[in-house]
Amino acid sequence: MSENHRKLAPGELIIASHNDGKVREINDLLKPHSMTAISAKKIGLPEPEETGKTFAANAGLKARAAAQAANLPALADDSGLCVHALDDAPGIYSARWAGEPRDFGHAMKRVETELAERNAKDYSAHFVCALALAWPDGHEEIFEGTVHGTLVFPGRGEKGFGYDPIFMPDGYETTFGEMDPDAKHAMSHRAEAFRKLIKESF
Repeated sequence: MSENHRKLAPGELIIASHNDGKVREINDLLKPHSMTAISAKKIGLPEPEETGKTFAANAGLKARAAAQAANLPALADDSGLCVHALDDAPGIYSARWAGEPRDFGHAMKRVETELAERNAKDYSAHFVCALALAWPDGHEEIFEGTVHGTLVFPGRGEKGFGYDPIFMPDGYETTFGEMDPDAKHAMSHRAEAFRKLIKESF
């Protein structure tokens, strides 16, 4: 990963994700910057196996694979929920807890069950997002964001995706699942990582 930041020229950017909710959210954040976001799923790029031990490593792996396959700059996100009383699980395995096909209702129930099994009193958690921007020539940059909050059960709200219905960010009375997308985009882990990316890349 280079410390020399490279600017993105207006044009096409591959979003190295097969998660429609995540692609939609990234597209919303990119709209003001004259970038046309193309989902890796839409152009038939395979999902590489996520073998990294950190969010940043997995994001980089996905971005590099997509950039080389499409011969275009690619952006990948690796993000997840870290529950403090569960030793920061599910963490990088957040999507895997949802199984195949993805069922985040099941994943949220598993978080609730594991907290109950530990008689946990601490329901604090944080979301992490690592964004990797890669070019076909191998140049790569990583931007990270975090948002802290508390878990609530049962989950609330139909908006957002993933674990959003059980996550209430600090200072708010609503979960990510209840928030309007604009409100979430203003303060989420992904928004923080994006602010860093946009500052350096445009």
